[in-house]
Amino acid sequence: METEAPVADRKNAPSLDTLFAQANGAIDAQTGAVVPPVQSATTFVRDELYQPISPNHVYSRDDNDLLRLTEEMLARAEHAEDGLLLPSGMAAVASVMRTVGNGGRIILQSGIYWGTTKFARDFCNRRGIDLIEVDCADIDALRDVAKPADILWIETPSNPYLKTVDIAACSKIARAIGAALVVDSTAATPVLSQPLDLGADIVMHSATKAINGHSDVLAGFLACARQESDLWQLMRADRHDAGAMIGSFEAWLLIRGMRTLPLRVERMSATALSIAQFLDSHPRVEKVLYPGLPDDPGHDVACRQMSGGYGSLLSFLVRGSREQALESVGKLKLFKRATSLGGVESLVEHRHTIEDTVPDTLLRLSVGIENPTNLIGDLEAALT
Repeated sequence: METEAPVADRKNAPSLDTLFAQANGAIDAQTGAVVPPVQSATTFVRDELYQPISPNHVYSRDDNDLLRLTEEMLARAEHAEDGLLLPSGMAAVASVMRTVGNGGRIILQSGIYWGTTKFARDFCNRRGIDLIEVDCADIDALRDVAKPADILWIETPSNPYLKTVDIAACSKIARAIGAALVVDSTAATPVLSQPLDLGADIVMHSATKAINGHSDVLAGFLACARQESDLWQLMRADRHDAGAMIGSFEAWLLIRGMRTLPLRVERMSATALSIAQFLDSHPRVEKVLYPGLPDDPGHDVACRQMSGGYGSLLSFLVRGSREQALESVGKLKLFKRATSLGGVESLVEHRHTIEDTVPDTLLRLSVGIENPTNLIGDLEAALT
C-alpha cells in the first residue's frame, strides 16, 4: 500500500478537523481508495539482488504503512516533530520511564491514574530510582520538593480528581532541575490541548481512550518536541528492539476513530459541562470535580491551556455513604458500569472499588455522545 500525504506546513496546514476527517490526505495509490487498506503481511519479498521491492516494506516490526500514517496524523495534531505508537497506554508510560537509569530520579504528580503510579513505584523500587510524589497542581509544593531529576511527570486534567496542572509553570521548573517534562494528556486529547506548545518535552496519550473512541483498540502514543533529543532516540530504539509495535488492523481502527475525534470531543465536552452544572446544584451531590466549572480550583489554568472545552471526564462525590453511592450507580440505565473513558458510550465507575485510596463516595463519569437530556435524566433518576 502506498499513500499520498501532504507535507506538514504549519502556516498553510488544514485545521485539525479537516486533517483527521481526510486521514491526513491519504489516498491509496493503487486503487484510489479514500480509506487506506489494511496490509496484513509481516514480511515482504526482495529482488534478485536481495534489495527490497519497496523500501518501506521489509518486515512489519520495522515498517508498517498504517502505523506511520497514524503517527504522522497524531504528531501533526500535537505540533510534534515525531510520534510513536505503542501497544497500550501503559506501554507508553513504561517506554518513557525505562529511559531512567539506576540511581536516577523521577518527580511524579500524585493522585493520577493508578496504573501510572503503581508502575512508577514498582519500577523505581527495582532500579533504585528516587521517586518523589507531589501534588503538581500546587506549583509552590512542586517547587519545594524540586531537585535535579530525569523526568517530571504530570497528568492534566488528572484522573480521577480532574486537577488541572499549569504546564508552562511546570516546564520552567523542569528546565531549572534538568528534567524532561512529560505530560499525560489523555483526558484532554489533542483537540483541546497541545502541551508541547506550552513547554513540554514529551506528550503521552492512552490512545485506547478518546483518540480511538470506540472501545475496541488498545494503543498508546508518545509525541516529542525534539526528535533529535537523546531521550527520544532512546525511546524510539527501545520500541523497535523490544518489538513494542501495534498491528496494521489496530492502526486502521485508530485512523477510523480519529476521523471523527474533533466532532466527538466537541460533543462530549459540551455534554460533560452540562452534566457538571446539573450535578453542581443537586442536593444529593457533595462536590463536583470538573475544570469547566468557574469555582473549580483549576478553572483559570484550564481556560489558559485548553481550548474548545474541558474534556469528557468528570467526577463527583455523592452526599452520604458508600452504600448510597453504590445504590445510585446501580440505578443508572444509560451510563454503563465499566472502566475506561473517552468512548462514544457513557460510562460510570465507582473508583474506590478498584482503587481503595479514592473516596468511597466518588463516582467517575466518562461522558459519551448520547443525547445530553437523556444522560442528565438518567443521573437525576439515579440520585433520587
